Amino acid sequence: FRTENRRMKIRKKILIQKYYLNVFNAIFLALGLMLLTFGLWLLFDRSNLFSVLFSSGKNQLVAYISCILLGTGSVITFISAMGFLGSIMESKCLLVTHLSFQILVFVTQMAILLLIFVKKEEVHNQWNNRIDEVISEYGNESLVAQEPVWNILNAVQHNMECCGRYNITQWERNKTKENSTQVPCSCTTSSLKKWFCHVSMDLTYSKGCEEYLNTWFENNVLILTAIIISLLITQVLSITLTGQLFRNFRKNNIWPNE
Repeated sequence: FRTENRRMKIRKKILIQKYYLNVFNAIFLALGLMLLTFGLWLLFDRSNLFSVLFSSGKNQLVAYISCILLGTGSVITFISAMGFLGSIMESKCLLVTHLSFQILVFVTQMAILLLIFVKKEEVHNQWNNRIDEVISEYGNESLVAQEPVWNILNAVQHNMECCGRYNITQWERNKTKENSTQVPCSCTTSSLKKWFCHVSMDLTYSKGCEEYLNTWFENNVLILTAIIISLLITQVLSITLTGQLFRNFRKNNIWPNE
């Protein structure tokens, strides 16, 4: 009777652990899908400045970041499936697989988080340099492939009522203009659909777009960092619960599906 009572208590404890493990697996899966979405957005969205800036020519930064995010997100989805099945089926093999991959992904995510903090300033400098490069090449008829970047830059300048990265004087570096007094039409209140316009200074935006561009960059880095930190916290709890569940099964020889 005591043995049966003890097994009943252990069974209740296991049910509670299984419930919380499934809750954390659901959170883990949702965060993994967010990483997948973030990676797909960077890879395929041609309307955001970062993707277009860093996915052309020799600079394939977006492709590298997207591959890391898509790979990590896919592995997380697989791990979550293993966790759900291992918990529901009470399978030792699936729980061990789940635990092993959790530890592996935890180490990988720590490396990604460290990389974000170490490389953030470098990427930000590349970001500014690429914008300056786009401004100097803007409107050059021999660089038709760059038009998507120019169109996004036009949209930023027009919508945010700003001009250039730091201010309007930056456009003096552009060598495509017919004369030095011209500025992009998107830097003015003009509705003309041309690359450059010649209008009076009172109809031109003098403020630079740097504040808006930096805010956009920082916000996206912050979102990505928040997702990874949330994943790490969830993983610590999930690894702990999986380990406890595994020990309870092993200690009491409760392996119905083995």
